[in-house]
Amino acid sequence: MVHVRSTHVDKPEQHGDWLQHVAASELKAQLTAHHQLLLKRLQDHPELLVKGQEMVEILAALNLDPDSLLAALYSPAYQANCITAEQLQHQHPELTELVQLLDAVQQMQMISDLQHFQHGKPNVEQIDNVRRMLLSMVADVRAVLIKLAERICRLREVKNDDEETRVLVAKECQDIYAPLANRLGIGQLKWELEDLAFRYLHPQTYKSIASQLHERRLDREEYIEHFVANLGQELAHEGVAADVYGRPKHIYSIWRKMQKKHLSFEQLYDIRAVRIITQSLKDCYAALGVVHSQCRHIQSEFDDYIATPKANGYQSIHTVVIGPEEKHVEIQIRTQAMHDDAELGVAAHWLYKEGAASKTGGFEEKIAWLRKLLAWHEDMAENDELVAEIRSQVFEDRVYVFTPKGEVIDLPQGATPLDFAYYIHSQVGHRCVGAKVDGHIVPFTYTLKNGQRVEILTQKAVKPRRDWLNPALSYLRTSRARSKVVTYFKKLDRDKNLKAGRELLEAELNKFEIPLSQASTVLDRFNFNQLDDLLAAIGAGDVRLNQVVNQLKPAADTTSERLERLQRKSQRKAGKQSDVSVQGIGNLMVQFAKCCQPLPGEPIMGFVTQGRGVSVHHRACEQLKHLLEVHPERGLQVSWSRTDHGRYRANLQLDADDRNGLLHDITAILANEKTSVAQLDSQSDDATHQARISLGLFIENQTSLQRIIARLLQVKGIHKVERSGNS
Repeated sequence: MVHVRSTHVDKPEQHGDWLQHVAASELKAQLTAHHQLLLKRLQDHPELLVKGQEMVEILAALNLDPDSLLAALYSPAYQANCITAEQLQHQHPELTELVQLLDAVQQMQMISDLQHFQHGKPNVEQIDNVRRMLLSMVADVRAVLIKLAERICRLREVKNDDEETRVLVAKECQDIYAPLANRLGIGQLKWELEDLAFRYLHPQTYKSIASQLHERRLDREEYIEHFVANLGQELAHEGVAADVYGRPKHIYSIWRKMQKKHLSFEQLYDIRAVRIITQSLKDCYAALGVVHSQCRHIQSEFDDYIATPKANGYQSIHTVVIGPEEKHVEIQIRTQAMHDDAELGVAAHWLYKEGAASKTGGFEEKIAWLRKLLAWHEDMAENDELVAEIRSQVFEDRVYVFTPKGEVIDLPQGATPLDFAYYIHSQVGHRCVGAKVDGHIVPFTYTLKNGQRVEILTQKAVKPRRDWLNPALSYLRTSRARSKVVTYFKKLDRDKNLKAGRELLEAELNKFEIPLSQASTVLDRFNFNQLDDLLAAIGAGDVRLNQVVNQLKPAADTTSERLERLQRKSQRKAGKQSDVSVQGIGNLMVQFAKCCQPLPGEPIMGFVTQGRGVSVHHRACEQLKHLLEVHPERGLQVSWSRTDHGRYRANLQLDADDRNGLLHDITAILANEKTSVAQLDSQSDDATHQARISLGLFIENQTSLQRIIARLLQVKGIHKVERSGNS
């Protein structure tokens, strides 16, 4: 559930609650003194001080060091330029480290650039920004935690803002910051980021789950209270020292499990949840034995994350048992150290708290992950592959497998033996003929699992296959491996790419009457020395065709010039006279828009396209309205110019009761009307006994279509017939 703030938004001077998690009296006094200084300085901006208090409250629960809490208190004012580095260093020379930490937090703003990776190809500047951001994380990971706290405050404060603001903030936190909190193992911050973001992005679903949780809360708490008491007695009787209590439920995790397993709220196993915290690893398995001896457990719902930790270092035993009254209870069993890791992540072994002696494997692994992420550019052939690798590293879970020599290889979840081979070396992947997992031959599409030992079989004469790049076949699931295969075929296919690129560019430039040789003038723009290199890059897909054409076509390409060019092209083309007259211009290349498929007699309007003539739409077409909003100067008045029209495509969608003979009755009407059928698709719903039928017809005019619709509506069971767009 989401956290309730204890700070007073309207009265920052009431600051007692925000220091509730600070145990050391000396630190409390230091924070209080700086609070009083800020209170005087920020009289015109009290909201900045309130936000700082709230960030301290969040981070103090993670047991952070004094400099981190001071940085959190100052950070909102520092980001808003109400306090500068020079002012801080002049008034408090001893706060040099604090200023450095505040600068690192400010650099964390660059993390928002990761959202560009979710929606397209980043430019070099964005990539550099993200690299600097990651470097700052490695240099001082405390900046990450302060930024996460700031984002939680931001999520809380937009509660009463407009919907657009809430959604934008929530989307950023869901896509960027919650995965980072998860990757660093900080459960306390991860859950609140996820729940608050989910509340804004899916308000109705959030309210529904929250309501169902509340309705059953008293019964559930009473049940858990008795269950915990009985289990605690059994553990004590068996000599297992442990704390047992009911654990909180997070709405986002409930919804995610409902989606993942296609379950309703009532079918979830972990609505009733208990946690057992033991003193040692041995006691974890002893407690598991007590639990399973007292209650039947569901074998499919058992996970031992102690033996096989999650990618972010999470360790715990999860089991679901059938308790009294045949009710399911999910139980988590872990040591206190594992619990601290799960809730506090890197802060559980704070490097700055007790000096170098406090370093642990878990902390170092997380920092090593950040350092490793900085090396992606060495293996990426181009930015598109870099984007996928960033997504893979930050937003997906990982799987850990072993080489025959026992070396651990870290791969994205879902990786295949071929992905593993290319991770080892390009030549190992290129020459791969088979793979063994735990001593057994497996197919290339096999999905690797944690802890497996993988051996790659190779032959010198073997080469990669093109179908490895087909996503539907699932041979390769990592961008790193795909990049190496793509690079191999790019070198192999230069001649073919050169020919394809020449044909593509020449055909496009002909539309603007531009000679191919003129493409040499833009070689510098695309970093090529020879025209053949540019053409090969176009053929391979490395350079987009429209980018080259946009650089070459005339700057002043007005609608009138475009019409003249289309008219000249139409005059050169042989063919029958157009059915549409364009502003009295005469014979002009036209095409009927597939989005609305206008019929003779219906009101129409034209839109001048780039290189494809005039597109004719129904005047009520939504697509046309959108096009004219962007380019109103391209709209043209057009009219039907012929009376002896040919055949036109019209799509219909029928809703009917599903019954025997329905399609026969429909086709009989179409045959009587002498109507040609281009398409007929039918879908039925066994639960509701309803059918939806899509028809593609060739008809003469609007009158003919209306007559067909009227006759179809007379068929038994058909209760709706309407025009639809192009299928």
